[in-house]
Amino acid sequence: MIINTGQRTDIPAFYSEWFENRLRAGFVLVRNPYDPGSVARYRLDPAVVDLIGFCTKNPAPMLPRLKLLEPFGQYWYVTITPYGRDVEPNVPGVKRVLESFRRLSDAVGPNRVGWRYDPIWIGDEWPVARHIRAFEYMAGALAGYTRDVVISFIDLYEKTRRNFPEARPVAREDRLMLGRAMADICKAHGMTLRPCAEGDELARFGADCGGCMTLAMYERALGQRLRAPATPSARKGCACYLGADIGAYNTCGHLCRYCYANYDAAAVRANMRRHDPASPLLIGNLLPGDRVYDAKQTSWIDPQLRMEWRED
Repeated sequence: MIINTGQRTDIPAFYSEWFENRLRAGFVLVRNPYDPGSVARYRLDPAVVDLIGFCTKNPAPMLPRLKLLEPFGQYWYVTITPYGRDVEPNVPGVKRVLESFRRLSDAVGPNRVGWRYDPIWIGDEWPVARHIRAFEYMAGALAGYTRDVVISFIDLYEKTRRNFPEARPVAREDRLMLGRAMADICKAHGMTLRPCAEGDELARFGADCGGCMTLAMYERALGQRLRAPATPSARKGCACYLGADIGAYNTCGHLCRYCYANYDAAAVRANMRRHDPASPLLIGNLLPGDRVYDAKQTSWIDPQLRMEWRED
């Protein structure tokens, strides 16, 4: 099975000590965000967990702990965008994250690390031409360290509209202009551009519109085929295979204004104060009346089929 850590919060950036403790303990508890009294217990055992997926804006705190992940398959997405602290208040600077990305890739291999440049929004401070310059700089810095680059254009969820009211949908003309330029830049640096839930309008420029967290990508990272059960998409137009997420909403300290996983800064700060690195839960501890159950877990690796792939 696949354990995911990054759809609800950024565990490597803010909770790496907790995650290390969970790996050492061999299990994690996850509170259902829609039924808080229901708590799933997942074994963190490579016999049943084939791959752990990460999405982070700052992998640096996890770098000293990578040895603990060696028994598991892994795939990392590292988001690097050029926005300032007015939009991403607590994200480290671009040069620092680029360096952490390269160190991560050196440790786990370029087939197991992807770069996300998303969400893209257009405004007076960030016109199309500035995005293209920033993207080209980052692609040059990451050439040889990844094969995959994901982009998406900003989605105006209710939380996003409230926390980032000046954001506007990206016009089709701008999407096409950016998509063409970014696909060309990716091709020049040995990368594949993967639009996230953006339909197929960029396929004409050579983009792979088949999804950004797919079973095929996980299989390439593992070097093995998976016999995974069918699972519904997270949202319309999404082809990603997300697996079980062990994070929690309203816990990401980056406080990016476009974030869909945080309600507001006050809720995040309150939850982060309740975090206990020794707890099996990301936030707080078990409460009287909690219903703990063992999640159904089994390996999906097909022992009869092994893929051939190269790191270089």
